[in-house]
Amino acid sequence: MANMFGQCLSLVSKCLYGEGGDWAMAAPHIPASQPIPDVILDTTTMGQEAVVVKNGLRLCGTGSSRGSAPILQDKAYWEVKIQQGGVWSAGICTPAADLTRDLGLDQSSWAVTSTGVVRTRGEQEYRVNHALEEGDVLGFSYDHVELNVFCNGKNLNTPILGIKGTVFPVFYVDEGAILDTVFENFNHQPPTGFERIMIEKALL
Repeated sequence: MANMFGQCLSLVSKCLYGEGGDWAMAAPHIPASQPIPDVILDTTTMGQEAVVVKNGLRLCGTGSSRGSAPILQDKAYWEVKIQQGGVWSAGICTPAADLTRDLGLDQSSWAVTSTGVVRTRGEQEYRVNHALEEGDVLGFSYDHVELNVFCNGKNLNTPILGIKGTVFPVFYVDEGAILDTVFENFNHQPPTGFERIMIEKALL
């Protein structure tokens, strides 16, 4: 009986720790999950059919989600990667924006869209010459005077003016689009003087 128990214990040990393993070995190291950034997507104000995953940084489903912190500092920069194509838009909005609709159609959001249109108040301000595709990283710089859009580090020269009030970064997806937001550890160097969006305590 003891011999049978020993064989059974040996088989379980091999299953858990591999050949030559024994119970005295340390458990395998499992890395801790990555820390959640200061700014993420705000799930308390998003559109009803929007879905936020990956520690609050990926947007899918249908609808908009804004950043969890307003842009308070003088010069802010953030990015979004087009993880999967579909219908999407990204830019900034005031708290009054309708997060169930595409961006740039109301008086409270300003955005670049998947069709390459830079849109404000339902009107086309610019059309981007460069096709915006899966894998592209869009950057945004905002200094309370103008919002500039970058694609893979290159300025698209589509400055949006006349933005007033408290604003947040905002993102919209539909028809299978997936956007990965980047609020720190950027893919491209921000313009001189611009840095990540800081929450209020970091500004003190």
